Amino acid sequence: MKLPVWITGAAGLIGNYLIQTAPRFAPGFGPVGLTRAQLDLTDFVAVQREFERQRPQLIIHSAAMSRSPACQENPRLARLTNVDATRNLAELAADLPFIFFSTDLVFDGQKGQYVEADAVNPLSVYAETKVAAEEVVRRHPRHLILRAGLNAGQSLTGDRAFDEQMLLAWQAGKVLDLFTDEYRCPIWAGVTARAVWELAAKGATGTMHLGGAERLSRYEIGQLLAARHPELNPRFVAGTLKHYRGAPRAPDVSMNCAKVQALLSFPLPKFSEWLDKNGETF
Repeated sequence: MKLPVWITGAAGLIGNYLIQTAPRFAPGFGPVGLTRAQLDLTDFVAVQREFERQRPQLIIHSAAMSRSPACQENPRLARLTNVDATRNLAELAADLPFIFFSTDLVFDGQKGQYVEADAVNPLSVYAETKVAAEEVVRRHPRHLILRAGLNAGQSLTGDRAFDEQMLLAWQAGKVLDLFTDEYRCPIWAGVTARAVWELAAKGATGTMHLGGAERLSRYEIGQLLAARHPELNPRFVAGTLKHYRGAPRAPDVSMNCAKVQALLSFPLPKFSEWLDKNGETF
């Protein structure tokens, strides 16, 4: 029998890729995808009932209220969804391995190339809830916290991945203002999923960074995508955080991923390499 695994956020980008890649990269696991429509994670009584009924042996918690503007507008709901629901799951799964998805945005971006031991300093409500959730999960005896970089790919709704959002904007004729001084480590969600399955099989624990092997600015990401989609007549301009007026943004949350790389059987690719392979090939 396959080991039953709960995957929360199964309708999201990473959750969906975890479901898709399980037969290839995790044949010993039996993923059970949980969407919000199937189980509201903020309904703690319902979650406990389903947990006792299904008895999963591993939880991969990727569900979150992840759109920063929505979190800024409703911090109470963001905390309920991202912190309280996480606490409830972690307590139910106290005797099981518990894999939790956090974000590179726990850092303020003043340094770049962050390692796991660097101090966090969140600048947004979304990032604040992830830091609080990390503190909850860190008390779990068999936790694995994965701070994920920007994930690309094809979502079920067609608008969840950052590359999908950029392509949709160009399709609509918009001109994007892309910062030359804001850096991330983008990665394909399929690579993220493969890495998670390998880490789960190894029983990895602790806090780890999981991103692509390439530090890119928003502008450089736009250049790479535009070069591969001339049919959209992509238009963008070079912007700078110096002229930006709005909610605080972290300028450089690039991550050092050496810790997780040492546990993986394959090299974390550069985002440009993934694009050169026409996206889905890995």
